[in-house]
Amino acid sequence: MSNRFQQLMQVGQSLWYDNIQRSLIKNGTLKRMIEEGEIRGITSNPTIFNLAISKSQDYDSAIAPMAWAGWSAEQIFYQLAVEDIQSAADLFLPLYEKSDRADGYVSLEVSPYLARDAQATVREALELWKRVDRPNLMIKIPATREGLEAIREAIAQGINVNVTLIFSLERYREVIEAYLSGLEKRVNAGLPVDRIASVASFFVSRVDTKVDALLEKLIAEGNLTEEEACSLMGKTAIANAKLAYQIFKETFNSSRFKRLAEKGARVQRPLWASTSTKNPRYRDVLYVEELIGPLTVNTVPPQTLDAFRDHGNVSLTLEEGVEEAKSHLAHLEHLGISMSLVTAQLEEEGVKAFADSFSTLLQTLTQRKEEFNSSLGPLARAVSQRVKVFEETQFIERFHRHDPFLWSSIPEEQEEIRKRMGWLEAPQTSRALVSAIEQFAQEVVEAGFTHAVLLGMGGSSLAPEVLRQVFGVGKIGEHPALDLLILDSTDPAQVLAVESWSPVERTLYIVSSKSGTTIEITAFMEYFWKKAVDRFGSKAGSHFIAITDPGTKLEKIAKERNFRKVFLADPTVGGRNSALTAFGLVPAGLLGINLEEFLSRAEQISRECRPQIPAGRNPGLVLGAILGESALAGRDKVTLLTDALWQPLGAWLEQLIAESSGKRGKGIVPVDLEPLYPADVYGADRLFVYLRSTGEKDDFVNQLVQGDHPVVVITTNDPMDLAGEFYRWEVATAVACSVIGVNSFDQPDVQDNKDRSVKKIQNFHETGVLEQEKPVWEKHGVQVFSTSPIDGLSLKEVVMRFLQNATQGDYIAINAYLPRTPEMQTVLGKLRTWIQQLTGLPTTLGFGPRFLHSTGQLHKGGANNGLFLQITADSQTDVEIPGMNLTFGQLERAQALGDYESLVARGRRVIRIHLGKTPHEILDF
Repeated sequence: MSNRFQQLMQVGQSLWYDNIQRSLIKNGTLKRMIEEGEIRGITSNPTIFNLAISKSQDYDSAIAPMAWAGWSAEQIFYQLAVEDIQSAADLFLPLYEKSDRADGYVSLEVSPYLARDAQATVREALELWKRVDRPNLMIKIPATREGLEAIREAIAQGINVNVTLIFSLERYREVIEAYLSGLEKRVNAGLPVDRIASVASFFVSRVDTKVDALLEKLIAEGNLTEEEACSLMGKTAIANAKLAYQIFKETFNSSRFKRLAEKGARVQRPLWASTSTKNPRYRDVLYVEELIGPLTVNTVPPQTLDAFRDHGNVSLTLEEGVEEAKSHLAHLEHLGISMSLVTAQLEEEGVKAFADSFSTLLQTLTQRKEEFNSSLGPLARAVSQRVKVFEETQFIERFHRHDPFLWSSIPEEQEEIRKRMGWLEAPQTSRALVSAIEQFAQEVVEAGFTHAVLLGMGGSSLAPEVLRQVFGVGKIGEHPALDLLILDSTDPAQVLAVESWSPVERTLYIVSSKSGTTIEITAFMEYFWKKAVDRFGSKAGSHFIAITDPGTKLEKIAKERNFRKVFLADPTVGGRNSALTAFGLVPAGLLGINLEEFLSRAEQISRECRPQIPAGRNPGLVLGAILGESALAGRDKVTLLTDALWQPLGAWLEQLIAESSGKRGKGIVPVDLEPLYPADVYGADRLFVYLRSTGEKDDFVNQLVQGDHPVVVITTNDPMDLAGEFYRWEVATAVACSVIGVNSFDQPDVQDNKDRSVKKIQNFHETGVLEQEKPVWEKHGVQVFSTSPIDGLSLKEVVMRFLQNATQGDYIAINAYLPRTPEMQTVLGKLRTWIQQLTGLPTTLGFGPRFLHSTGQLHKGGANNGLFLQITADSQTDVEIPGMNLTFGQLERAQALGDYESLVARGRRVIRIHLGKTPHEILDF
């Protein structure tokens, strides 16, 4: 703590900060200032909030859902203000308790529009007191004549009051009277007064500004010499305050107050407000240095605090020159400057200025609200109505009670839903894992591991892949963290590429499977287990860990093989909702991500999604309303736009949205990494979501909005906020599924594909052949399979004929059982562009068998509005899977054939192109 701040405390004065903004709370600045003893409270007013909201984007993420929910500007303001006040009060609470409730207060003002209405002021004071619900809150009430009665009643009701806009000594006496009579009313009612606090905010610098102007006028009129005027300028405010302090001492040493003090009552401390120096000729800490005395508060804006920290002087000045102060005010009266008139004008101007600031603030919020609403375009009305229904039906309360009726009335489904809602509490419950993960991460880096290969599929692999791509590789203590690569493809080339990347002697293999029986993960494990056994013999297990649910086959194998570690996941969390459980956190810890901070970001969003928060302020709930209403309106293609930082998140969102919503002939189609087209090219079946960090797509988004396409913009540029986005989208997706009428937590059509693949493999073991139908087109080693004849001289013509089956509202899915390499993605990206230009329809791209565990459920169980272009090829080099009498190439082919047959069985429009040994460049149409 600076010596200046210590000295102030020692003489009994507290510095409060006349400033509040969300960034100070979020970035830790406010906490630091409190802990270092620079400030001991905070005051706020509409001007401060207007500056904070209008001059930054700190509040946009909070404003957006309230705007979409149809809230008024005033409703939005008070929600924002209450949140900031609550957060600040929580930070000050330790000081409040340590100081025995002398300091640590945070002030919130009633509406300036109510300055002349005592009853309305009391009602709002009580409402804000209850809403903020913090013992160290002070409600600011202006010291107008009408406000005096409101102050008295608020004190009698047990509310802490910061009386504001005091200018005159006469009004100050009336304020003290209101405080004392309020306490007495409470005592007479048999109520305690020992926990009530109040300050009287005596405004300072504005007095000098007003009086100095009058002195200047006297000079101009020839009624005062410049020399005499200069001797009077800059002294009135301090003289006025010093005399006010004498009134304070006199009153609170009276026998009347002593009787109240015996009941535990506290003095109403004078608070010097408006302490920034308006006149540049005066010392910038004038109104701090000259008003230092015991039992007082000085509330300073940022620039004054900075100046005092740098060069302020501390001495007991408040009781010096009291007689000179009296003489000064008498001299002014002699010159015809009436302090009664001056202070009355200042009060009137102050009330008007605060009301004008409030109006400006509401105008700012109205403009922001209109901007957000315009971005939703045709969906705005339906979304606001849906949120109102959520509020009326207590949707979010039922949501947190895990009420299965929100998604299904089928008893079997309801039982499963109840078992799959643990992710709602994951930001809190997963903290129990942090210590063990951090200790393990330290252990493995000290053991010399440098690489990690995660053997997973779907929910167990997608979140870790996003984490690696967003965060990169950090540090664990003094060591570099493990680099992480995901293997979630049975394509032999992909398996060999992972093997080549990871030196076995320095690689930790993470076998990650919720069920513990997923065939792909078992194959991966057996392949790399043999490599490890060949190299390390009986010590091979030290290179493996498992992440799985309790009691699975994988847990048993891991123990039998003496894996280095087994992390047991929460069995009440489904795979696609598991990012904030062991499935995501163990890889995150090995990457060197600060898990405590990561979970804190998730917890921050989870707090905003809890039942106590109004529906319109719940970011997950409102986003879910948008997704759901968009789908009901036929805009079922959620097109993801991302800046570079958030591009990896799309693959995770694909699974979450598609697998959760795609069933019962309904579904929301996530469209990720689609090339951008002119805004007027897109159809009326799109909802755009822009995951924004740098704003590089702002111009394109503006074009979309102008084209009446609904766009949701979510802005954050901190990788740590990924945790919050995981949580936000999990809530939103579950909510959207409720809106469209499907069970968010099952995947009934995925098993069919698995069963067909297993059957193919069984037949292969019996016959040595992977059965498939005859091609309907064949040329130069390329074969095309379809349930109906396909005409065409070239492969391009064949595909064009197939795409003629598309109609408005459809989408085209390219499902490629090929290596997921940059080169392949480029070729298929060009194919995707060609298809879009040809049809004007949305396109998706998935690599098999990876997509089977994400969008596969949507393809089979969703609406029949997809055309599926499956692409397979012969493996250039195949790889044997130890112990399975099968190669990875054969497994991949069996999965592709099972996928194709499953689509056909559901009457989907599907074509399979088998490239054989033909180079994939043939697809470059």
